[in-house]
Amino acid sequence: MKITQDIVYDSGNDLKLDTYAPDTKPKATLLLIHGGGWFRGDKEKESFLAEKFVNEGFFVVAPNYRLAPADLYPSALTDVFNAYAWTKKNTLAANMPIFALGASAGGNLAVELALQKGIPTASWSGIIDMYDWVTQHPEVKAVMNKEQHFDAHESREIDQDGNNDQFYKWFILNYVRNDLNLLKSATPLTRVSSKSGPVFLANSLHELVPISGVLKLQQALADVDVPSDVKLIAGTVHGEGYWELALPQTLSFFSSYLAN
Repeated sequence: MKITQDIVYDSGNDLKLDTYAPDTKPKATLLLIHGGGWFRGDKEKESFLAEKFVNEGFFVVAPNYRLAPADLYPSALTDVFNAYAWTKKNTLAANMPIFALGASAGGNLAVELALQKGIPTASWSGIIDMYDWVTQHPEVKAVMNKEQHFDAHESREIDQDGNNDQFYKWFILNYVRNDLNLLKSATPLTRVSSKSGPVFLANSLHELVPISGVLKLQQALADVDVPSDVKLIAGTVHGEGYWELALPQTLSFFSSYLAN
């Protein structure tokens, strides 16, 4: 495996990405998007999953993107789209299928690639139910969770304690600086169309991210005849914490579109 770090893909915002290339010719490209509630996280936390996909023959691209509250929606989404454009022009990615995978906030951004760019995407605990959830839970006080030592752990080792409505509301509103009109625009459910790409959605039944987003997105995709797969996992584990359960089905999902 060849790792190339800190490639600048947006000089204006000093945004960089890492690439992971297999020793043999790759069969597909994966855009791997880190999570962190849009306010923290880094591409380097994706090295574990990147290696798993490289071992399966993928060329992996892991970008950084701008974070809230310094940069609100749609900054992160714009950055991920720019990373996608960079990936399409990359020599190793040329003439190969491009897939996307993200967990948590990264899952939200990956879903947007499916909805707007039409590529097959996997989302693990993606943040999907945003405007409706916030407006339907006025009694929940938005409180930042300071108990998780995010920077000290790999993504798969954090947020394992089940639902936390106060924190969920906090980082959603932090992404838009409490602007409900902007939150409505940020909700990916508004961009489902017949041109959207197929999506694999995983979520634990009692975790940080409510399963309502998965169910609403699957129904919206079905309404416009776009296929999706859903894996609901017992327990409270969030995002990359259940990678061992979600990875095999994610690989199978991607493989079904390699054959087409």
